Amino acid sequence: MSAAIIANLEKLLGGPRDGALLRYSLGNEWLKAGDAGRAAARFREAVERDAGYSAAWKLLGKSLAESGRTREALSAYEQGIAVAGKKGDIQAAKEMTVFAKRMRGLLAESAPEPAGP
Repeated sequence: MSAAIIANLEKLLGGPRDGALLRYSLGNEWLKAGDAGRAAARFREAVERDAGYSAAWKLLGKSLAESGRTREALSAYEQGIAVAGKKGDIQAAKEMTVFAKRMRGLLAESAPEPAGP
């Protein structure tokens, strides 16, 4: 089902309906299809078209995290938290705060230990 939806949505790229919502929808379908890398590219395009799209920031962070791009995911969540805060989107800000904390934890676990004396 997702493949057909993706194909239909991709036909709309570059047309009069192309915008942040279309890119967000495509990203969401790629995420459902298990391709977090393609999803991240579409979510990135969505936030480039509408930097105030907090839902796109949240799923950009998620898709980057699923792609193993932890630092980029953290950055997306942090930007999304700022956007959501400005818009008064309290729930999205809270969710992204939790996800950002997880990313910080993963980064701390993977950080090399300081060299001893």
